[in-house]
Amino acid sequence: MALQQIFDHASSVMTVVSFVTFLGIVGWTYVLRRNSDFDKAAQLPFADEAGENERG
Repeated sequence: MALQQIFDHASSVMTVVSFVTFLGIVGWTYVLRRNSDFDKAAQLPFADEAGENERG
């Protein structure tokens, strides 16, 4: 019986921790307004293609 209570409490704690982590990610993304960093990161997949076209 005690083991079941431990798992029930652990499940509740992990739910709260996961929700707080999610809110932290959302806050870091939208509240801090790091658009310039995200714009640079969004262009990374295309950086190698530009180099290949110039060489080829």
